[in-house]
Amino acid sequence: MIDTGRPHSARIYDYLLGGKDYYRVDQQAGDELVATAAQERAGARANRAFLERAVRHVVGAGLRQILDIGTGLPHSPNVHEVALQAAPDVRVAYVDNDPIVTAHADALLRSSDLVGVALADLRDPRGVVEHPQVREVIDFDRPVALVLTSVLHFLTDAQEPEQAVAVLRDALPAGSCLVLSHATDDFADCRAAQAVYAHATTPLTPRSHTEIEKFFDGFELLTPGLVPVPSWRPDAPVAARPATIGIYGAVARKAG
Repeated sequence: MIDTGRPHSARIYDYLLGGKDYYRVDQQAGDELVATAAQERAGARANRAFLERAVRHVVGAGLRQILDIGTGLPHSPNVHEVALQAAPDVRVAYVDNDPIVTAHADALLRSSDLVGVALADLRDPRGVVEHPQVREVIDFDRPVALVLTSVLHFLTDAQEPEQAVAVLRDALPAGSCLVLSHATDDFADCRAAQAVYAHATTPLTPRSHTEIEKFFDGFELLTPGLVPVPSWRPDAPVAARPATIGIYGAVARKAG
C-alpha cells in the first residue's frame, strides 16, 4: 500500500538532492532535517557523489552486473547511466520496497533490456535474490556489484541488517563487490534527525564505525577502507577541514 500521508526516506532524499518526485510531507521533513543539521543536504549530495565514484570503480574493475537495493527515486545520473558510460554491456537491477519508487523507475527504464526494476524488500534478502525480475537481469554465477547505499540505516537492529547482508553476500560469487554507505553518529548527535524520521515510514538507526564495519564480514575492504564518503577516492582533493558529513562509505571485494 502506498503511504503518502507520512514522509518517506526515498522522497526526502530526492528533495534534499533537488529532485521533484516528493510530496509536501517529504519537503517539510527535509526542511526540518536541514534546520536541525545544516549539513544534511551536503550529506545527501556527498553520498550521491560517492555512489557515482564507486560505480565507476567497480565497472572499471571489470564487473558487468549491478544489483542496487534500496535504489530510491531516479535521480540523474542514475546508477545505470554512470555504469553504461563506462561500459555499454553493464546490466543493472534496481530493487526497492516502495511501489511509488518502483513505478517511477519502471516508467523511466522500461525501454532498456539491460536494466530491470523489482518490487522487493531488503528485509527479505532471499526474496530479493530469487525475484524473477532480478533473475532476468542478474546471473549469480558471475560477479555482481551489490549496492547498499544509505539503506541499512533504515533497518533497526531488531530487523537484523547484518543477517540480511550475510544472505546477500552468500549469494554472490567470488570477485563480487559490495558498495555500501551508512549514516553514523560518530561525528555529531543524530537525535534531531532521528526525531524527524520517527514520523516517517522508516526510523533512522545511525551506527558507529565498528558496527558498520561488521557489514563487510566476508569481504576485503579496498583502499582507503571505511571512511567518510567525501574521503573515498575523491575526484578532487578534499579540503583540509571538510564539512562534517555523517556518512561512512566503502567498497569491498569478495575473495575466492
